[in-house]
Amino acid sequence: MLALVLSAVAGGLVLAYTVYLATSVMKYPAGTGRAVEIHEFIKEGASAYLRRQYGVIALISAVLAVSIFAVNLFTGKSVPWRSPLVFLLGTASSMIAGYFGMSVATRANVRTVNAAVKKGLKDAFALAFKGGLVMGLTVAGLGTLAIAALSLIFGLTEDTVRDLVYYAFGASAVALFARVGGGIYTKAADIGADLVGKVEVGIPEDDPRNPGVIADNVGDNVGDVAGMGADLFESYVEAIVSTMVIALALGVVGWYNFAILPISVSVAGLLASAASVAIVLLGRVKDPAQTLTLSSLASAVIVAAFSYFVSTHLLGGDLGIRAWVAVVAGLVSGVVVGFTSDYFTRKGLPPTIKVAEMSQMGPALTILSGMSYGFISVVIPAVCIALAALLAYYLMASVGGFWYGIYGVSLAAVGMLSLTGFVVGADAYGPITDNAAGLAEQAGLGEDVRSVADLLDSAGNTMKSISKGYAIGSAALTALALLAAYVSILPRVEMDQLSLLNPTVMSGIFIGMAIPALFTSIVIRAVSDSAFELISEIRRQLKEKPGILEFKEKPDYGRAVDVVTKYAIKRLVVPGLLAIIVPLVVGLTLGPYALAGTLAGAIVSGLLLGLFQGNVGNTWDNAKKYIEEGHFGGKGSEAHKAAVIGDTVGDPLKDAAGPSLNILIKLMSIVALAFAPIFAAL
Repeated sequence: MLALVLSAVAGGLVLAYTVYLATSVMKYPAGTGRAVEIHEFIKEGASAYLRRQYGVIALISAVLAVSIFAVNLFTGKSVPWRSPLVFLLGTASSMIAGYFGMSVATRANVRTVNAAVKKGLKDAFALAFKGGLVMGLTVAGLGTLAIAALSLIFGLTEDTVRDLVYYAFGASAVALFARVGGGIYTKAADIGADLVGKVEVGIPEDDPRNPGVIADNVGDNVGDVAGMGADLFESYVEAIVSTMVIALALGVVGWYNFAILPISVSVAGLLASAASVAIVLLGRVKDPAQTLTLSSLASAVIVAAFSYFVSTHLLGGDLGIRAWVAVVAGLVSGVVVGFTSDYFTRKGLPPTIKVAEMSQMGPALTILSGMSYGFISVVIPAVCIALAALLAYYLMASVGGFWYGIYGVSLAAVGMLSLTGFVVGADAYGPITDNAAGLAEQAGLGEDVRSVADLLDSAGNTMKSISKGYAIGSAALTALALLAAYVSILPRVEMDQLSLLNPTVMSGIFIGMAIPALFTSIVIRAVSDSAFELISEIRRQLKEKPGILEFKEKPDYGRAVDVVTKYAIKRLVVPGLLAIIVPLVVGLTLGPYALAGTLAGAIVSGLLLGLFQGNVGNTWDNAKKYIEEGHFGGKGSEAHKAAVIGDTVGDPLKDAAGPSLNILIKLMSIVALAFAPIFAAL
């Protein structure tokens, strides 16, 4: 149990370090003037939205907790109150991490601008990165601490491991509602502000005359900081918990060493992510994107080295080395998936240049060329994930059989997610620098300050692309682990009943395949409807206050924020409930084997649609930015107008529907895992 104690201590120390980082960010002066005034609007809008969103999520979570308690009474569980309590702890952990991380991020943006004014690139970069890393380390530190602490408090028994499933369930429920709600908000605000500002009125992005500009800035924080944090918090704890559940199926006396291993590997990731601050601060910063890339690779090396000692110590000899290779396979596949997304979406690389070039001939070719790159960008990640899963499976299966192989696949998922702290931190860095660039523009700061802010923002766009690819890639491996964990706890499972030739399983696959498509449709329609309302509000303000465009009257930013908030909150419930209801209906009507098929179909379909949407949206976005730099006619040209349309089409794909799909497939899997005993009993 010493490993559990050390894991809990490591999680607690990292959280203490996170508080130190947050304090150091807050101590830096925010500056004065227009930038601070606008920052206050952003901070208040983001906090107000998150409070309302969490209020809805808390109500849904309470209903789910009561349902779990009722199910426990029905099945005669010996301690019926423990799993609903653990479920609520999971929801609370996710919401605490999201609120704390986003609060620091929204305060870091104006301080990054002030650092750019007073100190220059290096200090501004360090401040923005520390502000983002607060979110990342909070997510990873809290997840590790909670799982290790609960295992110590309740004792690492089979019942405790099964109850930890509900901690992951709570995190997953918050993640989907937060990701969907934040995605609807941020993309409705972005589309509304862009279509009226850039296309109709012809004013620049982040222009203070645009009534929707603050809503757009708020959206970056609630979507890409709080939303992404909840997303990877869910993946992080689910990968650990599913591996612990599969450890129970190994049938060995020392199963607890197998259960402790994923927690210990996660500690390695914690230490590596915390060390990334030193790597960033000690380096010479000329290109922030390059510095972040090198830091991520260095963190991966640290995880690999530490995991070797942990694996060989807990499992010993040959088996420990095989487990370590499985972890490294997942780690490497995560890096490949992330950098593949980066290649297909980064501004200035062949795919975005080609889409920008095609935009000279109108929006139809912008859309078609972008879609072609979006589809091909799925191939390498899918093959890489398949190879990592196969390698991990056969390495372990050759020693102990089928369930050892499945355990190896789960370890690969843990390995991929071990860098969660760094990845979430790098992703949160993006909205901080995006807001900083917007504040510099809106406050009319000098060209030297804006050039620093734009350089930081460019690196942020790169990291956001990598993070989104990493998130959906890790979701696929995590969902496979959850599917295996689900199968492992079905009593007297007969493997031939899970054959593709079983019509029940096949019917489930077709049902599962359709769910991500239905989910995508619901989310995109929600974004469109919300954007419609914001566009109407922006047009109304510009019509009733013509002095806004001449800087004679101030826009009503608060009204625009309120419009988007209302519609985002209203539309986040249905997509979230879909992921919970479908597994319950299929499991209760068609049975547990059909549900296994449903999960498999959803995983494959969700991976394809999630990667495609995330990558194609970013390709269109960066093709537009490439044109705005002066290529193919620059701003105001026909190519630019076509690229703006492409970017607008891609917005709900890359930041709303696409990122939410990875949570959908995991939430469906964790619901199946949580309620598997009932499905089997009926």
